[in-house]
Amino acid sequence: MPIEPITHTQPQPGMAPSAQRPVRLIARDLDTAELLAAHSHRWGQVTHASLGLIRVTVGNSSWIVPPLRAIWIPPNALHEIVVLEKANLRALYVDAELAPFQGTDCEVLNVSALLRELIAALAQADPDTPRETKLAALILDELAGAATLPIRVALPTDKRLKALCEMMIAAPGSRFGLDDFARHVGASGRTLARLFERDLGMSFSQWRQQMRLAHAAQLIARGMPMSQVAADLGYASQSAFSAMFKKTFGQSPSVFFDGKAQ
Repeated sequence: MPIEPITHTQPQPGMAPSAQRPVRLIARDLDTAELLAAHSHRWGQVTHASLGLIRVTVGNSSWIVPPLRAIWIPPNALHEIVVLEKANLRALYVDAELAPFQGTDCEVLNVSALLRELIAALAQADPDTPRETKLAALILDELAGAATLPIRVALPTDKRLKALCEMMIAAPGSRFGLDDFARHVGASGRTLARLFERDLGMSFSQWRQQMRLAHAAQLIARGMPMSQVAADLGYASQSAFSAMFKKTFGQSPSVFFDGKAQ
């Protein structure tokens, strides 16, 4: 069931990070399909699930986040979180003055073994103690050096293109071409190709690849065999899927999802 929206125009007592306590950890155990409705706050946030699977949406972009990844959400960004599989949500609230990333863009982060342990230790640390202060400093240092990853599914504003993208998200393994989809949304393939470039800044095939990668994260995190993942996403073979994945991320899917990615 939905969780009440949290809109932090005034921070809740004891929740907001500060210069004295620059990193605060909020832990919530959430059931499948629960929703943290769209909200914002003046501090930054590292959204991570130590177990389970979540989807984070900010603006016209959406990310599917398995346990080995996290999303950096900049201060004041309106964001929504949907639980895809029962999750142990661990949100790090970071004082805006010490944000590890500049600008207004979200970042997908590799969660290193050290960062995972630091988050777990912070959850156990007593507040306002030297240990909490030291852990916060180490977390900020680890975040600043974290690898960022190009996983993003951009969502369009044009109604025809939005209808097409929703069809593709619902059936990521479909082998329909752009002209095939065009017949279902009332626009020519040429028009849709222009809309992809104008609205999303990428081609139809590039968008479909990003969308399939997002689905791959979800399926692999569930333990689905790689051969089945490839088949479900419309690839002719596991090797074809792995080749595409390695071209995008520089690593095979098995390395990327087993926690060895750096």
